[in-house]
Amino acid sequence: MAYDSEVAVVTGSANGIGRACAFRLAKNGFNAFLLDRDEENLRDAVREIDQVGGRAGYAVVDLTDRKAVEATFAEIVQSRGAIGVLVNNVGQSARERASEFWCSEPDLWDFMIDISLKTTLICSRQVVPGMRERKSGRIINIASEAALIGSKKATAYAAAKSGVLGFTRSLARELASFQVTVNAVAPGYTRTRALAMLPQDLVEAAISEIPLGFVGEPEDIAHAVAFFASNESRYVTGQTLLVNGGRWLN
Repeated sequence: MAYDSEVAVVTGSANGIGRACAFRLAKNGFNAFLLDRDEENLRDAVREIDQVGGRAGYAVVDLTDRKAVEATFAEIVQSRGAIGVLVNNVGQSARERASEFWCSEPDLWDFMIDISLKTTLICSRQVVPGMRERKSGRIINIASEAALIGSKKATAYAAAKSGVLGFTRSLARELASFQVTVNAVAPGYTRTRALAMLPQDLVEAAISEIPLGFVGEPEDIAHAVAFFASNESRYVTGQTLLVNGGRWLN
């Protein structure tokens, strides 16, 4: 259950995993706030949440723009109140630009690190001071099984998501004495728009390695996020939960 309808911010939440997470948190009683660049789908997501009796709002923001992020989070706190939960979901694989490292381009590395790692740091920086002061809060970072498997044709993405895992563990240690937990969810192949953009041979090979025999849905990831956002996870911090059908086992 939510903590007195606290504000839960979900980044990259216009589609896919982020959207499913926002919907689930709103269903659990949180006042969900969705951040993304895709205004049309943000509006649709908020409308869906409203239709089932949840509370939600949104802001259109480029999450790689630090100053824009700072302004947006300040506005959320002013209009909605303290942020109790942050889900750092925004990120992106190389998609149609996926290739082996030897022929990848440095501009792609920069983009991967900016969108899949730096956004997590930038957004977390906005909520940590308040969580420390209140001695309460949940930060949930969406990583990827690629950080653990070492996926082919995803070197820069895997490197960025490995950074997310290291950040999760370090920040969890820093904030534990303030009763703030920091955990990560590492999805495997999940049925999103991004999956459709990957080379088909790569996807087929990966699916053949999933012991459960099927691709996950965004809601499967949202279930894990809901656990880390709840009081049921109060004794869990610094952990990474793989949600990948058993393709990689801890």
